[in-house]
Amino acid sequence: MSSPESAEPAFVVSLNGSGGPLRGWVVVDTLVDGLAMGGVRMTANVTENEVRGLAHGMTEKFVLAGLRIGGAKGGIVSEGGTGSDGQDRERTFRTFGRTVKPLLHGGIHLGIDLGVTPADRAVFFAEAGYDPRHRAGVADIPMDWRTYYEPLVDCTGHGVGVAAVTALQSARRGGAARVVIQGFGTVGRAVARFLEDRGHHIVAVADVHGTVKADRLPVADLIAVTDELGRIDRTRLPQHVTVSAEPDGWLDVDADLLVLAANKDALHADNAPRLRAPLVVEGGNLCSTVEARQKVSAAGGTLIPDVVANVGGAAAAALAVTRTVPFELPAEERKRWVFDWVAGRVRRNTTDLLEIAGASAGDPLPELLAARRQELR
Repeated sequence: MSSPESAEPAFVVSLNGSGGPLRGWVVVDTLVDGLAMGGVRMTANVTENEVRGLAHGMTEKFVLAGLRIGGAKGGIVSEGGTGSDGQDRERTFRTFGRTVKPLLHGGIHLGIDLGVTPADRAVFFAEAGYDPRHRAGVADIPMDWRTYYEPLVDCTGHGVGVAAVTALQSARRGGAARVVIQGFGTVGRAVARFLEDRGHHIVAVADVHGTVKADRLPVADLIAVTDELGRIDRTRLPQHVTVSAEPDGWLDVDADLLVLAANKDALHADNAPRLRAPLVVEGGNLCSTVEARQKVSAAGGTLIPDVVANVGGAAAAALAVTRTVPFELPAEERKRWVFDWVAGRVRRNTTDLLEIAGASAGDPLPELLAARRQELR
């Protein structure tokens, strides 16, 4: 593994397509035992620098989780569906699969991220002739990837919820917390269910169209009128729910906890002063800028970064790639084992991060990473 001080990734591959046009990158931040992994992000404005940052975040997630695998990430520049260049979605992912075939077969496992679905992954796996069940020198995974991974879709949200509850308990915040969730995709919905099940009140949820609010939002009813992309149908909301189209209106809601589960840099230097919640948990990747995190800290707030909280999905995949999972367990027991494993790592890292923050000024993350790297040795 490269040293933590190194600013440069192990290697960066620019993707121009094989048998068709493509624009994107695969960044391998670190390699451990010849392995690295991370998801593929597809948006219209993804950049190489963004993919570099995401890949480095994967490295830190795996270090904190104690997993012997390096961090990587892919990025595809596309709006999805039929873009201005005439390529449809399936053709894009077939081209992607042909292009990254040597990487997939060479120990770089690529999965799903923002804008990429399990169906898309199946297309590029098939086009590359890649099956993560098989790798030279280790035992085969005794089931196909979808059978293993798809029941774990809420694992990231589960881990984010554990981080939030752990931080609330650390602050000796008793009773029901008022929670705002920015982003209502897979992670946001899972966090909402997790926190509501534990007695907390979801008071606001934001999607791309704005913010919906109530003294206590009914999570199941809200999920029922939300599509797979996290867009809430305003015409089907309960009568007591109010709606605001104001940009960043979620920042102005009185709350104890804000969960960021959507876009990159949602919390930044310009809007951070509006933040009312004293606790922020990053449920997505790169949800806040460095300047925003500094402003939160200076104002006496607490922020749990994505590399601590948002590890569930990545860890679930890495546990399989590194053959750590007890595959012999029945399906429900195996799922419970993975969820419990992730919860244990997230709880420990959240607790230790907060203890470091309470004992010294400055960013506590580098000290926590150094401690976990020492444990890996």
